[in-house]
Amino acid sequence: MRIENIEELLLLAAVVAMLARKLRLPYTVGLTLAGIGVALAHFSLHVELTRGLIFTALLPPLIFEAALQMPWSELRADAGVIVLMATLGIILAASLTAVGLHYIAAWPWEISIPLALLISATDPVSVIATFKEAGVTGRLRLLVESESLLNDGTVAVLYGVALSVIAGSDVSPGNVAARFFATVTGALVCGAGVGAAVMLLVGRTDDHLIEITFSTVGAYGSFLLAEHFGCSGVLATMTTGVMVGNTTVLGKFSPKGLEAVASFWEYVGFVANSLIFLLIGVNLVAHHVFTVVSIACLTIILVLFGRALAVYGCCSAFVKTKQRVQLFQQHLLVWGGLRGALALALALGLPPGIPERDNAISVTFAVVAFSILVQGLTMTPMLSYFGEIGQHNTNSRG
Repeated sequence: MRIENIEELLLLAAVVAMLARKLRLPYTVGLTLAGIGVALAHFSLHVELTRGLIFTALLPPLIFEAALQMPWSELRADAGVIVLMATLGIILAASLTAVGLHYIAAWPWEISIPLALLISATDPVSVIATFKEAGVTGRLRLLVESESLLNDGTVAVLYGVALSVIAGSDVSPGNVAARFFATVTGALVCGAGVGAAVMLLVGRTDDHLIEITFSTVGAYGSFLLAEHFGCSGVLATMTTGVMVGNTTVLGKFSPKGLEAVASFWEYVGFVANSLIFLLIGVNLVAHHVFTVVSIACLTIILVLFGRALAVYGCCSAFVKTKQRVQLFQQHLLVWGGLRGALALALALGLPPGIPERDNAISVTFAVVAFSILVQGLTMTPMLSYFGEIGQHNTNSRG
């Protein structure tokens, strides 16, 4: 990617943002449509959407920015329902999707299972962008965003196990459990370690530029460190972000630094989101999603039913507890389980030679397109209908 390519993308993103606000169109939808328009006009941006670009460059700042704003006390209060949806919920959703792809579409298990796993995880990029733009606050936003961040750990383990089995490795239930524990624990340790180091350094300066620099090192450092050890980079960066945003024991930002860091990450989040959704739109055309319409429609239906099974099933376990999720909020959790860059990164990382690999990537792009253009476009009216825009935690339980 050349500097002029980034300049072109940012200029396009800024113009789209202005038009989207005037047309009252969700920003993510506008960007994706703009990307499709650029591709159809055969205007080459010379930027390829790759797994490395998504994971290494664009995902860490988006995760970190969201985690900075997560109140630890509220996150801890809903830990039960969040963890259950991010673990058992993923297994339920992926199981339904995989069975449907195998028995209805007649796809082999070798591709049905990995595709079901990568497409069943809600995407933190799409979820955070949509709910933030809609102005959602309170418990619903916390549930959706934190679940989308945590389920990456589950998917990372199960996806890796699925590919290992396909490659011929002997994987036992004990090995799966051990791998899951190591992935999650390792991510938490990496994130907490980097977060602690960042706050210790921040507490020893009052220069807002240095404070911004330390926060940047924390965002990328935690992600890369965890990925280096085979753990969840998303979970590690989330841990660092929550620590940096909530703890003052080891050190704290200066008043000017606190304001500067918030503004800096808001802008970085805007840039990363802009690049991701523009490139998704461009690549939708490049991957010829219209050639897999029938299987794509089936997959979309399976994914929605799988999401419903996960949400309603997991939330039913908390009906008589303080963590009970109201039924209308469950409806919003189902429809708000958006797919996006995370699914695409995993799909693009499918090993060569796996059956139906190219079609699976095209199907993933189609599901992501539906998620952004249909679910994303209708999410704000739905949130407004249920009175969740601008609502706070005071009346979100009951």
